[in-house]
Amino acid sequence: MGITLYGLGPSRSFRCLWALEECELEYDYVNLDLASTEPDGAKSHQYLTLNAQGKVPTLVHDDFVLTESAAILNYLNSISSSGFVPTDDTRKRALYDELAFFILTELEQPLWTTGKHRFAIPEEQRVEAVLSTAKWEFEKAVNALKSIVPFTSQSSYKGEYALGETFSFADILLAQTINWADRFNFELANSMLSYRDAMYARPASSRALNRID
Repeated sequence: MGITLYGLGPSRSFRCLWALEECELEYDYVNLDLASTEPDGAKSHQYLTLNAQGKVPTLVHDDFVLTESAAILNYLNSISSSGFVPTDDTRKRALYDELAFFILTELEQPLWTTGKHRFAIPEEQRVEAVLSTAKWEFEKAVNALKSIVPFTSQSSYKGEYALGETFSFADILLAQTINWADRFNFELANSMLSYRDAMYARPASSRALNRID
């Protein structure tokens, strides 16, 4: 069977598509219609047996299924031995996990809140007033990020990676989240946008972007 990734455009599934390209793994990519009950839709019976939430991403590797983007990144690193997630140094791995969990729980959360209350959840469940709170939460998270990733507090970007001197999958998580914020018109420092642009210019990211165009 090999590896199949189910995804949609620049959503969280793009992280996994990018990671597959970084790891140089062979895979099939299936672009889903999130609202459809047809065979190519995320609400189809076939897909819901893989991902009960009817969301993306979903990674299928032979008979093994994963549905959370950060877990998928860690798994891809493990099966490819690519070295994009620290495994040989306990403290480096702890710092990787710290940043990854911060991105997922603090930096990303207000963006997803914004997306839900703009378009993702049924209109009758949306609360416009929550959008200003989400903006406040995002600014608070960005201020905290400055103490974890120093270059985000600088006026210009000088080529650093999220964890220092080398690229890791934390860079995929951070760059994609910054891109998400930019698409939603959140205010971002020039250093963060320049970092995003540098990460997205990587050949693996460019190949992944070509798959969703």
